[in-house]
Amino acid sequence: MEVENSISLRVLVLALVIVGIVATDTACETKFSLWSLPLSTVGAFWSYYRRHNRNVSVKFCIAIGMLVALGAFFGRLFGELNDTRLALAELLIQLQVLHSFDMPRRKDLGYSIVIGLILLGVAATLSQTLAFAPVLLFFLAIALPTLVLDYRSRLGLQPLKMFSGSAWERDHNQKSSSHFFTFYFLLFTLVVGLGLGIFAVLPRFPGYQLRMFPVSSPINIKGDFTGRSIINRGYVRQGHSKNQDRGESHGGEGNQIGEPGLLNDSFYYGFNSRINQNLRGMMKPKVVMRVRSQSSGFWRVLAFDHYTGQGWEISRNEQVQTLKRSPWAYQFFLPFTGLLGKNEEIVQTYTVVSDLPNLIPALASPKEIYFPTPIIAVDTEGSLRSPVELSEDLTYTVISQVPQRDRTLLGKAPTLYPQSIKKYYLQISPAVANKVKQHTEEILANYNIERVGKSQKTLDSPYEKALYLAQYLKQHYSLPKNPADLPYLSDKEDLVEAFLFKYKGGYPDHFSTVLTVMLRSIGIPARLVAGFSPGEFNPFTGMYIVRNTDAYAMTEVYFPNYGWFAFDPIPNHPLIPPSIEDDQTFSVVRQLWTWIAGWLPSPVTGLLNNMFGAIFSWITRILSGFFSLFSRGWLGILTGVILTTALTFLSWIGWGQWREWRDRFALLKLPPMENLYQQMLKWATKKGLGKHPAQTPLEYATGAYQHYSPATAQIIDEICQAYVSWRYGGHAPNLNQLRKRWQELQKNS
Repeated sequence: MEVENSISLRVLVLALVIVGIVATDTACETKFSLWSLPLSTVGAFWSYYRRHNRNVSVKFCIAIGMLVALGAFFGRLFGELNDTRLALAELLIQLQVLHSFDMPRRKDLGYSIVIGLILLGVAATLSQTLAFAPVLLFFLAIALPTLVLDYRSRLGLQPLKMFSGSAWERDHNQKSSSHFFTFYFLLFTLVVGLGLGIFAVLPRFPGYQLRMFPVSSPINIKGDFTGRSIINRGYVRQGHSKNQDRGESHGGEGNQIGEPGLLNDSFYYGFNSRINQNLRGMMKPKVVMRVRSQSSGFWRVLAFDHYTGQGWEISRNEQVQTLKRSPWAYQFFLPFTGLLGKNEEIVQTYTVVSDLPNLIPALASPKEIYFPTPIIAVDTEGSLRSPVELSEDLTYTVISQVPQRDRTLLGKAPTLYPQSIKKYYLQISPAVANKVKQHTEEILANYNIERVGKSQKTLDSPYEKALYLAQYLKQHYSLPKNPADLPYLSDKEDLVEAFLFKYKGGYPDHFSTVLTVMLRSIGIPARLVAGFSPGEFNPFTGMYIVRNTDAYAMTEVYFPNYGWFAFDPIPNHPLIPPSIEDDQTFSVVRQLWTWIAGWLPSPVTGLLNNMFGAIFSWITRILSGFFSLFSRGWLGILTGVILTTALTFLSWIGWGQWREWRDRFALLKLPPMENLYQQMLKWATKKGLGKHPAQTPLEYATGAYQHYSPATAQIIDEICQAYVSWRYGGHAPNLNQLRKRWQELQKNS
C-alpha cells in the first residue's frame, strides 16, 4: 500500500477539519470542539506513526464506532422532524474523529478534506451572524496550500527543503518559496474578491425554496392552553398579580388601565390584549430576533379593534381558536380565506435572540406555520399566540400568502361593508365622534388647496382618502423633540382630541391611533396593528436584524374582497410599509451601495445615483423579466431555455471574436520576425500539429518534415531558422522573402 509521508499535508488537512468543527460550533452555538478537537489531533498523530501497519484491530473498532454513531443519528431524526442539518453535522464530526485514527493513504486524507468542507457548508446554512465570516476566510487560507500540496503529492514531487543541501540549493528553495507565497497571497485575494463580487450580484429568487424548514426542538406544554393569555414582561412588576386567563395586569410601569405611567425600557408596551397610550419614556435598543425572509415586510404581531379613549383593547379576546398539529410534524394549517387580487407566497424563518411575549410575529395572511409547540392559537384579528413565551434561540418558520398592493384595484373596491366589519371596526368614542368627523371632512374638502399628496386624483375612494389623511398627518403634526415635553393626559381627556386640537402631535403610535379614528369617523373600517418594521438587513448573512425599538403601530384599512392593507402616518416612515411588489432580486447590490454611499460626500453620491440609477434599473428589469419566465409554467420554461441557449451561443461567438482580436493586437506589438514566427505557430496549431512547449524551434522544424508536405515543411524550416538566427544570433532576416513564402503557404493550404 502506498502511504502518504508528507507531514505538511497531514497538518494542513487536520487544520481544515478543525476549522470545519469550529465553524459548526460558531454557527450553531454547540460544543463539539471540546471533545472532537483533542481526539482528532490524537488520531492524526496515531495515524501518521502507524501509517505503514495494517491496524486490523483499530479498523474493527472504528467500524463498530461508526455503526453506533449511525444508530444515534437515526435516533436523533425523530427529534428533528424538519431540520436535520445539526444532526448531520454531529454525525460527520463523529465519523471524522473515528476516521482520523486510520489515514495512511492520500485518499484517506481526501475524505477528511471533504468532511471539513461539508461541515463548513452546514455551518454556513445555519449561521445567522458575521461571526462565521472570519472562520470562512481562515478555511480558505488553509484550503489553498492544502490543495497545492495534495496536487504535488499526486505528481510525486518532493517538498522544498529550506534548511538542507548546499548553499545554492537553499538559496534556490528560498526564492521558490518566496515566489509561492506571493502567488498564494494574490490567489487568495483574487478568490475572496471574486467570491464577494459573485455574492453581491447573485440574484435572489423567491420561488426556489426547500419545503424542509428550520424549527426548534419540541417544547412540551403543561396544563391547558386556552390562548386568551398574553404574557408580556413589560406589563408585570414585582409585587403585582397578573390574571393569566384574561391576560390583564394592573399597576407597574406598563399599566393598562389608562393611568399615567412609564414605558418599560425593554419590552414594547403594544403587545398585550389591552394597551395604554398614556405612557411616556423610551426603550433601550437591543436585538430581539433575526429574520430570514424571501421579502421584507412588516412583521405583524397583534391587532386591536376597540378604542378606549387613551388606548386600545381586543374586544373579543375570549374568542380565540386553538390549533393542534400532528405529533409527527411541526406543521400547523391556519384558517385562510381566499381573497380577490394577486398574492404571493412568502417564506419567513424567525430566530429569537431575546425573550419576547407569547405572540408569534409573521407577515400578513399566514397560511402555514412550523412551530415547536404541540398547540397554538389564532385570535379574531388573525394574530398568532404561543402557549409559552418566545425564549432565546427559539426558531420557527411561517408561510404567508401575502396579497399584492394594487392601488388601482383597491381604489375601485366596493364600499358595501359586511355587518361583522361595521360592528367592530367603525367604533369611536361618542364624546369626540362629531368633532373628529367634522375636522376630517374639512381636511378632505380642502384637498385641492393643500395638495399634500401632490396628485391630481380626486378623493373619491376610501383608499385615496386613507393615503391622503396619512400624508396629511405626516406633514401637519410633529413628534416631540424631547419625550418629556409631552404632558400626560388627564382622566377624561381623549387622546385623539388632544393630538389634533391641543398638542398638534404626539408619540409615533399616537399618529396611527389618530388616523384609525379619523377613518372610522367617516365610515371607513380601520384597526390598529402592532408589530416590527423589517429591521436592518445584513447583506452578508441575508438576515434582517430586528430590535425592540423597531416595534410600532400602524393603521390597517379594510377593503371588501381584498382584505386589510396597512398605512403608516408616522413622520419619517414610508407612507406604506415594505411590500412584496418591491423587487428583491438584486437587493444585496442595493444594500451594499447604500452602505458605500453613506461614506461618500452628498454631491458625489447624487452624481453616481443619477449616472448609474437608470442603467441599473434597466438591467434589473431585463434580468428580473428573464428569470421570471421560469415561474410561468412549461411555456415559460421552454422560452427561458431557448433564450439561454441563444445567449450562450452568442456569448461563445463573442468570446471567440474577442480572443481573436486580442491575439491580433498582441501580434502587432511584437517585432516583425517574432510576429511572423507566432503567426506560423498559430496556423500550425489550427491544423492540429502545434508546437509542444518543450520543443525548440529547430526541433519543431525537423519534426515538420514528418507531418507536412516537403514544400510546407521547407517554409516552416526557413521561418524557424530565420527566427533562431534573429533571436539568438542577432542576424537580420530577409523579411520580404519570408513574408512571400508565408503568403504562398497560406494560399496553398
